[in-house]
Amino acid sequence: MFALILLLVFSSLALTVMSIYWFLARPANTVSTRLESMDPSLALVENNPLTVMAERVANPINRIVPISAVEAAKLQKQLLQAGYRSPDAATAFRAIQITMLIAMPTFVSLICYMLDRPLINLLVWGLFAAAVGFYLPRYLLRKRTLARKQQITWGLADAMDLMVVAVEAGLGLNAALNRVGEELKELHPEMHQELDLVNLEIRVGRSREEALRNLAERTGVDDIRSFVALLIQADRFGSSIAKAVRVFAESLRTKRRQRAEQAAARASLKLLFPLTCFLFPVIILIVLAPSIFSLSDLLFK
Repeated sequence: MFALILLLVFSSLALTVMSIYWFLARPANTVSTRLESMDPSLALVENNPLTVMAERVANPINRIVPISAVEAAKLQKQLLQAGYRSPDAATAFRAIQITMLIAMPTFVSLICYMLDRPLINLLVWGLFAAAVGFYLPRYLLRKRTLARKQQITWGLADAMDLMVVAVEAGLGLNAALNRVGEELKELHPEMHQELDLVNLEIRVGRSREEALRNLAERTGVDDIRSFVALLIQADRFGSSIAKAVRVFAESLRTKRRQRAEQAAARASLKLLFPLTCFLFPVIILIVLAPSIFSLSDLLFK
């Protein structure tokens, strides 16, 4: 038993040192650098050592329990909205999920065995760790998706203001999208990447309507869906794009101000609990402490 513990400790330390070296000291090759410069999500998924290891571990299980086509399409759409555009993103995500589903109960069971816990505790904690290992990747993916949607929503208002200026200055819609994407590169990188993909799809031969619809599907933001529908309708019926974009930008600015007012109204309600639990007792204690001390001296003197 003591030899097994020593072997496990040595293996853990060795894997920890190798992981630190792999993530920090390993030199990046030329292909990884070019992928990361073109699209960070591709390099993050395809060249991540954790992803490669998880795929190797979970490939046999994927063959035994394959994912359905509907679930795969749904997962691919969720990963696309989270910013992972690699074709292997769904496979890598499911591999990580299955690996954590196996690794976490094994680790918890090993700890319970080393601490000499009863069998019922081992089973309970093992099932809890399996549930955490299964749902944790989906929770992190959902948080990543919501954060990215919020960043795109914040960048859309600035993009609309810039597009109004570009279109009214005489640029066409494609040139305006390209110019706005370049201007948002530093301030809103998520919006810059999406507009770059739209321009790239148009350059390789896709219609502008299809490229804009793909933008709405990739982001999953309701405001962008409305903006895409507005542009497609204005382009189809030949109406003024500059006037349509200006009206939409004004409505979007109003909506953003309303969201800010709503968040400010919620702030007072969110502050109520910490004020009640932490600040008010301290104030009451400070105010009443001299009286309590004086009363105690008077009664117990």
